Amino acid sequence: MDRWRWRSVLVLAASAVYLYGFPSATIAYGTVVLFHTIVGILLTVLLLPMLMKLLSTGDATARLGWLLLTAGAVLGVALTYVGTPNRLKGWLFAHIGLCVVGSLLVAASWLASRGWLGSTALERVLGFAGLVLLATGVATGSWWYREIAWKNTHRIVNPRMPASSMDGEGDGPQGKFFPSSAQTKDGGYIPAKYFMQSDACQRCHADIYRQWYSSAHHFSSFNNQWYRKSIEYMQDVAGVRSSKWCAGCHDPALLFSGLFDKPIKEIVDRPEAKAGLSCLMCHSIVQVKSTMGQGDFVLEYPKLHELAASENPLVRTLHDFLVRVNPEPHRRTFMKPFMRTQTAEFCASCHKVHLDVPVNRYRWVRGLNEYDNWQASGVSGQGARSFYYPATSMMCADCHMPAVRSKDDGNVEGFVHSHRFPGANTAVPTANRDQSQLELSQKFLQDKQLSVDIFAISPAGGETLEAASGRSIRPELSTSFAVGEEADTSLPKGPAGQARPVTAPLGRVNAAVRRGDDVRVDVVVRTRKVGHFFPGGTIDAFDVWLELQATDENGRTLFWSGKVEDDGKGPVEKGAHFYRSLLIDAHGHPINKRNAWANRATVYVHLIPPGAADTAHYHVHIPENAGDKITLHARLNYRKFMWSNTQFAFGGAEDPSQPHGAVTPDYDDRKWLFKAADPGTISGDMKIAPNLPIITVAEDFKTLNVLGRKAAAPPPEVTLAKEDWTRWNDYGIGLFLQGDLKGAAAAFQRVADVDPQNPDGWVNIGRALVQEGDTGGAKVVLEKALALKPELARANFFYARILKEEGKYDDAIAGLKRVLAQYPRDRVVHNEVGRILFLQKRYADAVTEFNETLAIDPEDLQAHYNLMLCYSGLGDERRATEHQQRYLRFKADEASQAVTGPYRQAHPEDNNERQPIHEHVSVTLGAPAAKRSTAANAYGTSRPGGEQ
Repeated sequence: MDRWRWRSVLVLAASAVYLYGFPSATIAYGTVVLFHTIVGILLTVLLLPMLMKLLSTGDATARLGWLLLTAGAVLGVALTYVGTPNRLKGWLFAHIGLCVVGSLLVAASWLASRGWLGSTALERVLGFAGLVLLATGVATGSWWYREIAWKNTHRIVNPRMPASSMDGEGDGPQGKFFPSSAQTKDGGYIPAKYFMQSDACQRCHADIYRQWYSSAHHFSSFNNQWYRKSIEYMQDVAGVRSSKWCAGCHDPALLFSGLFDKPIKEIVDRPEAKAGLSCLMCHSIVQVKSTMGQGDFVLEYPKLHELAASENPLVRTLHDFLVRVNPEPHRRTFMKPFMRTQTAEFCASCHKVHLDVPVNRYRWVRGLNEYDNWQASGVSGQGARSFYYPATSMMCADCHMPAVRSKDDGNVEGFVHSHRFPGANTAVPTANRDQSQLELSQKFLQDKQLSVDIFAISPAGGETLEAASGRSIRPELSTSFAVGEEADTSLPKGPAGQARPVTAPLGRVNAAVRRGDDVRVDVVVRTRKVGHFFPGGTIDAFDVWLELQATDENGRTLFWSGKVEDDGKGPVEKGAHFYRSLLIDAHGHPINKRNAWANRATVYVHLIPPGAADTAHYHVHIPENAGDKITLHARLNYRKFMWSNTQFAFGGAEDPSQPHGAVTPDYDDRKWLFKAADPGTISGDMKIAPNLPIITVAEDFKTLNVLGRKAAAPPPEVTLAKEDWTRWNDYGIGLFLQGDLKGAAAAFQRVADVDPQNPDGWVNIGRALVQEGDTGGAKVVLEKALALKPELARANFFYARILKEEGKYDDAIAGLKRVLAQYPRDRVVHNEVGRILFLQKRYADAVTEFNETLAIDPEDLQAHYNLMLCYSGLGDERRATEHQQRYLRFKADEASQAVTGPYRQAHPEDNNERQPIHEHVSVTLGAPAAKRSTAANAYGTSRPGGEQ
């Protein structure tokens, strides 16, 4: 019996080391789990009756050891019954600790009884110490392999050299899934049913499953009518193969099984087409190859999942028992370290995309991009030059997967990350009649994500906008997406605008206007909790706009910009202040059918960076019959899809009464109408176009006094209060980003006047003066900021720019290094250091610096351009050519702006919105507008490309 007992302890110890240090979802590992469990139970059964005997014989060390082993064994048996989920992890480690210490003491007693630890007390102490060191070494090695090696193996690391064309991405043109960059680990297909078995997950994760079931991820595929229509249209016009570009992140059950090789109209009613992004899509990603997005990940099909999804109750029970007793292999299969430690990079694999020749038959064009602007901003904690540094940095999951209470086995201290993925998608729950998900989306949008501030008024007219609007083309006009803090080229250059005599801040001053006068009303929209550009996502498809309405105390509407036609159910009036990307195809038709692959030019991109602001201007006429009080009401409105896109998705058809227009992947000249569609062609329960809710994200009210026409013109009035410093700062940020550098500097001066000890005012004045070219003036104010806060990163950055202009290269580099010490992942700062090193002809050092940029973003245009120059300077023409190829690939097509000329002439409202500084006027008030027809009726006027 003693020999059996000793051997059992030895075998259990050896198996425990293996189970702890080398967890894996394999049959061999599962067999050892069962072996360890069975032997442990048998040992416990034998130990308990013998415990009194063991405690009454032998030395004290052995007695204590057997007592601890028995306690550990009993705890182990209990854990076999209740399992070892996260909430019981402490008990698992208690079991391990008791057994380790007990085994050490029993082993020491056994070795000492045979004289193997020495004959003297000192020798026995040293022998025991050696035994402890051996056990510590084994434990440390097992821990390192389990924790450190595992995490190091599963990190997202960018390649230093991206592909020179899309053909070098993913598996290339011969790949099964191309032009998506997605790959499978073995290069083969994955059975479609694998992605359709999320219900197997709910046995242990019931709450998470219910959350996911309502989420936009679940409805990413052809169970979503907007997506269905866009892919059907894309395949009709551009072919099936190019639509795989979408499928990598939308249709895993179809793409990875090979079903997507067929036209979707042939398989749209199959259950695989409605699987969406299931649990096993995201959680089967074993590698993310870069932050370039485009589905740049590798999926692995774990064969043992067939046990979990088995219809055999015995097999399923055995699987669940193994997962309950030791969930680590299951966790490692479906929860790679980068999903927690590099959440943003993981999400970027689908929430950042680009288009290229295999998709658009044109060239490289940036699509949606939530990652780069987050990474470069203060929200991520990685952007040095941000206007604001938040108290704590945030990742995607902090907003879009907040902790919610749950009793699921995977909970941590009673919480799980919500798999409803709260966001701005109000369309899908509306179409699904899912009220709880709709309310969640509405609550998310209205959770102080942004603020609206009717900030200032000033006399209208007299200003000239040529300086701003006549500058060279804004960088974002050569891409389909905005350019923000991730690229220094977004900043305005040269003198522009002039400081206006404003009355501000409204609500603090007693503002008045005079009947018969025209005034400019300035409204500031600020991103507060948004970690990326607002709006985010597919910004060519939304209705997001700022509405301003003026009414008097008699209820008469005096001004209205941003009105929605058809009593709030139709399109937004064309002259509104929109937040979107307006794209056109090669023939100048708007990209309004989710046909981004036909994009050939950008009319305008108007987004708000994270931690920044936009200042909108309204030209308001005060009528003679206005009352004595005017209430201004500004609302930031959000409708998930623009009216025309919803009508197209649920009833768009070519107008048979019009001549058939030419259609190619570059343009679509056909004329469209919106009518009732065959219910069989519409996914979901709702068979007619839904009236999507318009959500008020933020709003503000301000009141103006009205003076008689003969009264003296109200003089500008400014009241300074310390608590208003952010209002002035936000106002200035909005002016700065649109190129009104004089106005911005004046607003930032108010910040400094309110609180001279606040360095932000001085920094932002300097920021504006640097862009205007006044380095002397900028140096003075930046020195004030640095005197207040010497390590302030943004102040050091702009001061270093001045030193660079003065030719003080070493001092400039020293200042920039201080910035990088705090923000080592700000790639604009790396590029600035590299550029100075290049000017010093320190080409090798410059190469090192620019490579740091590419480690953060392999597509960084400035880094590739400068590396081309550096390698030319080093005489390495091969590498210079490599970077030249990447530079030319990622460089914007500036010639594309020629396409916008005829469109802008035909659409003056959009041409107005394109101008960096512009004003909005009221819709015509009085006679009611003619109502638009609904989706159930034929759209009255056919227009090319579905243009409204």
